[in-house]
Amino acid sequence: MAATNQAAPRTGAKRRGLLGWTWRETRGFLFVLPWLFGFVVFIAGPFFFSFVVSLTDWRFIGGAKWLGLEHYARLLSGDDARFVQAVYNTTYYVVFHVPGVLIISFVIAGLLNRKVRGIPIYRTAFYLPSITTGVATAVLWFWVLQPNGLLNNFLSIVLDPLGVTPPNWLGSTRWAMPGLIIMSFWTVGATMIIFLAGFQGIPQHLYEAADIDGASWWGKVRHVTIPLMTPQIFLTSVIGVIGSFQTFTTALIITNGGPADATLFVLLHLYQIAFVASNMGYASAIAWILFAIILFWTIVQFMAARRWVYYEGERR
Repeated sequence: MAATNQAAPRTGAKRRGLLGWTWRETRGFLFVLPWLFGFVVFIAGPFFFSFVVSLTDWRFIGGAKWLGLEHYARLLSGDDARFVQAVYNTTYYVVFHVPGVLIISFVIAGLLNRKVRGIPIYRTAFYLPSITTGVATAVLWFWVLQPNGLLNNFLSIVLDPLGVTPPNWLGSTRWAMPGLIIMSFWTVGATMIIFLAGFQGIPQHLYEAADIDGASWWGKVRHVTIPLMTPQIFLTSVIGVIGSFQTFTTALIITNGGPADATLFVLLHLYQIAFVASNMGYASAIAWILFAIILFWTIVQFMAARRWVYYEGERR
């Protein structure tokens, strides 16, 4: 009698639901569902909705009038003089703020990498200002930068004998932006921590080899420290550029964009258009232009990084 070969059911087969998922897969989805809901509703949803709004004239009350690319044409053609000024001010701030923070943080991290008594106290002291809130820092520096504030009282000791008056930091169109840039160096602690971690990851035998070869202090910094710190420099520069283009709190609290729009940043201009003038369509277009600017410079930095950033273990 011929034996019939029938496939026996697998005893360990997993039961699948309507979507073809096992219970383990379904359980994983249920765990991630709260985050996914928040991402779609509060991040991805508003992100794409703002682009639709940027194509309309919507002022909170009433319906939206479809305009197409009119807002973008106005922004890119330079018809909005305040937007052009805001882009210039923001670029000015980025050009001086980012390199300044990198240099100051690098020097401080190098000094704090030395083995001296009480070094944890010094590290804490330099890091603490970076965790203070933006509003508190802005109010503090508002008083420091006053004509009779702490900074000018210190400068007067040096400048008065020369017959030079300390600048009016917040009341002058020439000195308002430099004043905000000086204030921005108050929070170099976060960047300093990243550099300090990079310093402590450099193998000491490389410095010993450099000493044997007779390298000077600058030679060791140039040929050992800086090449091995390029990943940290690259990371902090990318974060610094992105954050600098989104400067808002300090300008709002200290100068509100003044005097004469000398400290009007793109994000502050966006805020005024959206929540003061109630022109959400135009403000959304500004937001997307700002997003394009940040994305462009981020891509440029990543492309340039291939030429100068060195990662340990990679082949070139």
